[in-house]
Amino acid sequence: MKGAQIFIESLIKEKVEVIFGYPGGSVLPIFDCLYDAPFKFILPRHEQAAAHAADGYARSTGKVGVCIATSGPGATNLTTGIATAYMDSVPIVAFTGQVKTQLIGNDAFQEADVTGVTRSISKHNYLVKDVKDLAPTIKEAFYIARSGRPGPVVVDLPVDVQMQETEFSYPREIELRSYRPTYFGHPGQIKKAVKAISKAKRPVIIAGGGVIIAGAANELRHFAQAIKAPVTTTLMGFGGFPSTHKLALGMPGMHGTMYANMAITESDLLISVGCRFDDRVTGKIDAFAPEAKIIHIDIDPTSISKNINVDIPIVGDAKNILGQLIEEIAELKKLPDISAWNKKIAAWKKKHPLGYRKSSTKIKPQAILEELYKQTKGKAIIVTEVGQNQMWASQFYKYDYPRHFLSSGGLGTMGYGFPAAIGAKVANPEKEVVVIAGDGSFQMNIQELATLATYNIAVKVIILNNHYLGMVRQWQQLFYNRRYSGTPLKNPNFVKVAGGFGVKGIKVTKPTEVKKAIKTMLSSKSGVIADFWIEEEENVFPMVPAGEAINRMIGGMA
Repeated sequence: MKGAQIFIESLIKEKVEVIFGYPGGSVLPIFDCLYDAPFKFILPRHEQAAAHAADGYARSTGKVGVCIATSGPGATNLTTGIATAYMDSVPIVAFTGQVKTQLIGNDAFQEADVTGVTRSISKHNYLVKDVKDLAPTIKEAFYIARSGRPGPVVVDLPVDVQMQETEFSYPREIELRSYRPTYFGHPGQIKKAVKAISKAKRPVIIAGGGVIIAGAANELRHFAQAIKAPVTTTLMGFGGFPSTHKLALGMPGMHGTMYANMAITESDLLISVGCRFDDRVTGKIDAFAPEAKIIHIDIDPTSISKNINVDIPIVGDAKNILGQLIEEIAELKKLPDISAWNKKIAAWKKKHPLGYRKSSTKIKPQAILEELYKQTKGKAIIVTEVGQNQMWASQFYKYDYPRHFLSSGGLGTMGYGFPAAIGAKVANPEKEVVVIAGDGSFQMNIQELATLATYNIAVKVIILNNHYLGMVRQWQQLFYNRRYSGTPLKNPNFVKVAGGFGVKGIKVTKPTEVKKAIKTMLSSKSGVIADFWIEEEENVFPMVPAGEAINRMIGGMA
């Protein structure tokens, strides 16, 4: 077979269902074979969107997402999406075309050092120089992307390798001597953790994206109920523990709940499950959980004690380790009475709930999220852009199911949400997929309206339109004396723009129109852009100022 045919057959072996990509000269042999390939191909209107769509596909399913672009600018346009996936541990395989092997390093037309460019933003990368290595390389790429702590893998394919011939043989198994993830916790560390739990009077569980990746939501719920500990869920961990559960504390950190941050600050035992202690979660490190012994469960040993020093590290898969802990805890005759701790937290919840000032004349973004939650019954896949829209979506929509909240947490990529939602909807056609976007973020990849129309992908987009780059404006208001430099936006007519692409648009300017607009949007069998003109200087609260301890929040309402 030719290399391009081997590429197709290898992806069939990996049970690939859909590829997101953009053609070009260095991938023409592959695209010729894609013409007859048995899987779906989606053409976005920008390569960055292809990477984000593959990411959304992967996050919403747990499967490996696949994207492809040509050499040079095609490959470099993928890098923001690759970096986004890398920061949030998302399994994608990105294939890039490359100039002929004999031209590599000669500054040939549309040449870029793809392996060099992506080395620091991918889990692993390859440059295939011999067609005999192609099938084994693709096998390794998918194995590395999905195993251990998942992440993006880049495979760079010179155009002449795609045209060379060899016998096709796809490996059944992959064993890499230098790469052997640990999946079960060390028995000694498990016993140490259970001993600490048996003595704790003020335990708190902090659940991160590792819970979602490991499929450990059920185990986490059983574990929390067994020890009666409250659970705070990071942005990446939404859905790993039901938001409506009585033990749920909501999100911790910069824009988290007051009671989550207070619980962490006063806890005597913090049990971290698949959370890397991002700076937006910890705030001032010296003041983070100052009285707590810390148990850290993570499949990536380099994440443990990287940002926060921990007392009991347990390396392994969250699902397996929680199962081990549940078994050990069941052997205990008695656990500490923590009812006083839970009563104290309940009092915090009552005194400091998330809230906002209602308005009869201005649309409040929080009210939009509350109405969306009510009408979707919390069952929609919510995909966010980055900024205030992202934080309101994290605060005012409740997440009871894993893989129903997709957001760029680590890299904070504006322009992520819309194409990622396209990937999620392609993967989950039976589910409602709704984007919560800012007017600034939406314009980053607005050209994907063409993708929505071309393939009739029924993604619904809610634009929280405040005519500003809202989160930056909020910081300028609070810390820079309202000097709004570079943040006011002169936006297009989003309804007309959507119409130009063949997508339905709705403009909403009054609070009384919100309920009907959301109902109309959700009832559509096609994609809809709903442009909500919200109060322009609405802020996200609570808020921890940069460098402060997480219990020193600016509270109140916008």
